[in-house]
Amino acid sequence: MTKTKLVLGVTTTLLAFAAATVAPEAAAHAGKKAHKHAKKAATYQTTETHSSSFSHSSSNAKVDALESQLQSMQAEIRSLRAASGHHQVDPDTAKVQELDQWMQSTKEHKEHHKGGKDNMVFFRGGYDFGNDSRGDGIDILAGAGGTGAVNSDAWYFGAGFDWSINDNLFGMMQGTEVLAELMFDYKEFSDKATSTLTKAGVTVNQLTLAASPKIKFLKGSAFRPWLIPAGFEISVISPPSGAVTVLNPGIMFGAGADYKIWKDIYVGADARYHYSADNIDGVNTDGVTAGGYLGLGF
Repeated sequence: MTKTKLVLGVTTTLLAFAAATVAPEAAAHAGKKAHKHAKKAATYQTTETHSSSFSHSSSNAKVDALESQLQSMQAEIRSLRAASGHHQVDPDTAKVQELDQWMQSTKEHKEHHKGGKDNMVFFRGGYDFGNDSRGDGIDILAGAGGTGAVNSDAWYFGAGFDWSINDNLFGMMQGTEVLAELMFDYKEFSDKATSTLTKAGVTVNQLTLAASPKIKFLKGSAFRPWLIPAGFEISVISPPSGAVTVLNPGIMFGAGADYKIWKDIYVGADARYHYSADNIDGVNTDGVTAGGYLGLGF
């Protein structure tokens, strides 16, 4: 009994000593293991934090780089526009603008010529100042004491037409109209030739037909000057010449102007010089006519 108690006591003492010896080492090992796990967790957290921070910094850097490139491109575009002097226009927008300009131009053209007519009929009258006296007529006027010489001055009246051919002098001058004029004049001289054979007076007169180009300026305005550079005319004299000739061809030059007084009603004045290369057997038809006219547009 005493030995058994002794053995049990020794055993208990040894177990207690062993437990006391092992417990600090286990605690230390457990502490080391916990510290290692904590350190690893902290390292992972730090790495994750750094990775997130790096990723965010990298994204910001890319945005900054793209923004910088965009600003550089915008600056280059502005520089090119300034150098070329105009902005790039979309093709569809350009077509619309061109169509709008054409419509506006057509509208202005219609407004410019609204209420105006290109053609005209006119009625004219005035005086003829011949270069020489009318000259001798047939023998019945000049012979047997007849007065063959007639006053060189005459009065006239006539009419004519203007037809518009072109609005811009065939592309050479805007607002300058080219017309064709067809006109006739009747002239009657102030004195009458008489014959002692017939004891009767004979009216001395002349009919002139003319066709001429006319250049008229300031199309669309109320006041419009014009000129005739050269036109063809033919004069029919009565009585006939001593050789019984009645026709005398020649050239006409003229200038004048008209003014629109109301709607398509015009008043004007002109002067024309009539020239023929030769007289008709002593009858001279050269001279100047000057007078006024009333025109109606159509």
